[in-house]
Amino acid sequence: MQLTLRDKISLFAHMLQDDLFPRLQQSAEVWTKEHQRVAAVLALVPMRRYIPVARGWNGRPAKDRCAVACAFTAKAVLNLATTRQLLERLKIDKTLRQLCGWDSEAQLPHESTFSRAFGEFADTQLAQCVHEALIRDTQRDRLIGHIARDSTAIAARERFPKTKAQKRAERARKKARVSMKGKKVPHMSRQAKRAKQTERTRTARQRSLTVAQALAELPRVCSIGAKADSHGNIKYWRGYKLHLDVADGQIPITAVLTSASVHDSMLAIPMANISSERVTYCYELMDAAYDAQAIREHSRQLGHVPIIDAKTPAGRPTALPLLRKLKREFTPAEAIRYRERTMVERVYSRLKDEFGGGVVRVRGAEKVMAHLMFGVLALTVDQLLRLSG
Repeated sequence: MQLTLRDKISLFAHMLQDDLFPRLQQSAEVWTKEHQRVAAVLALVPMRRYIPVARGWNGRPAKDRCAVACAFTAKAVLNLATTRQLLERLKIDKTLRQLCGWDSEAQLPHESTFSRAFGEFADTQLAQCVHEALIRDTQRDRLIGHIARDSTAIAARERFPKTKAQKRAERARKKARVSMKGKKVPHMSRQAKRAKQTERTRTARQRSLTVAQALAELPRVCSIGAKADSHGNIKYWRGYKLHLDVADGQIPITAVLTSASVHDSMLAIPMANISSERVTYCYELMDAAYDAQAIREHSRQLGHVPIIDAKTPAGRPTALPLLRKLKREFTPAEAIRYRERTMVERVYSRLKDEFGGGVVRVRGAEKVMAHLMFGVLALTVDQLLRLSG
């Protein structure tokens, strides 16, 4: 008899409760719920499969990279802000130290070794590869109803130099503000219209590009981003944007990091291609930022049904109802399905509050993505075990 995904996860959860946890509790001096969560995540994550074994080289043997990777995963599960806090916890917590792979405190690497290992994990995209393998192993045979797509702000402690063109544009904007005092400000400047037209052209051109080519065109450096909240207030931040595709059950399927200034619609087509290779799903749920004809056509071409909130028409409302531009409304069935889009917001909330996504202490897009992906990996396993009941 072939087991379903739910049966496999439930069988794994029962094995943890009936076999693994009792044995660990007997051998451990202290056993808490935090230790159970760390043990469950490390048991389900195939970490050692993607870490090369460095043996047979001249010189001093390298520290066990698998144990360091498990420690960074535990850092995300325990929601620790810095590597120094992780080391302090490992020194005093014997059970956590043994779960990661060290028998004694003397075997713990130095903080600089943790830093070098984290740089290696970021360069090799270890967390991304492990997360992709986990999704393929657990979601391959599942028919997913909805994929919710959205982005969130990732604030970073970085400074970025301004180019000469940016400095000239800033001086021009300051002069324009001085000259426009007391005058009526136009609805949209020529520069904004030109940028919007460029985004539309790039979105249409992405349909003929591969995923690697489309992502290579998007910047990943630290920049300034702006985003309107549910009340229409615009918030600014310096850093990056994390884009997620989340399946039913609040399971992250695809994650991409870009500059904060990248518009959400630039990631719709590449992420749809990535998610379609990993899982099988029916509906794509997106907010008004993804309202573009090229995105809708590409989604239908992949065999999906796009449910995208329409943009509010530009221009002032007129007194004549026939000339007034109205926003396109959902059908009753689409409105019911669109309510499921809030699951991506709940995933972002858990990632930032419970798995270290709200505190970023590293610099550079590769390291920021590695830090976030360890949290996404831990969140995915935690959510899979929650669904098992």
